[in-house]
Amino acid sequence: MRLIVGLGNPGSDYEWTPHNMGFLAIDGIAERAGIRITRPEAKSYLGRGKFAGEEVILAKPQTMMNLSGVAVRMLLEKYECDPAEMIVLTDEVDLPWGMLRIRERGSGGTHNGLKSIVAALGTGEFIRVRLGIQPEKIWGDLSDYVLSKLRRAERETAGQMVTDATDAVELIMTEGVNKAMSKFNRRVQPPEEDS
Repeated sequence: MRLIVGLGNPGSDYEWTPHNMGFLAIDGIAERAGIRITRPEAKSYLGRGKFAGEEVILAKPQTMMNLSGVAVRMLLEKYECDPAEMIVLTDEVDLPWGMLRIRERGSGGTHNGLKSIVAALGTGEFIRVRLGIQPEKIWGDLSDYVLSKLRRAERETAGQMVTDATDAVELIMTEGVNKAMSKFNRRVQPPEEDS
């Protein structure tokens, strides 16, 4: 059994915001696997089924982002999963739009959801797939940016990132995290300027 968690904020006010890329990525996995994420359990909405030939629990914590660790700890305990077998999908403001970065372990960095999980579990030994949401221009308050609605161009890029994240999780599960890092941890080419 593998736990796959997408981080975001619950509620319609936060749908289609950069900070909810983890939820969107979980929805992409659920769609490909034919899993419905509807069951309320452990402060989350869950779906259970098979993905990449393995039994999985897909989870969207319904705590606010900053308290994600509470739900994740409850889920790991309930399903007796080891943190090292868990995959967490989340937005990352330090990465450019469209870029994925997979890591096998690490700190929470500047991300409050990851920091909450590391604090709640007492370990950073879990796989994370980070989806880049760095703004093109600097906003006054970063929290205003990450909680603002996605623009049309960003939605298109978000859709491709969801597909890439789904592919990345599938590759992690079938061929291992190192293979997935080799394939997906690359820089996104900036768009060519019109001459």
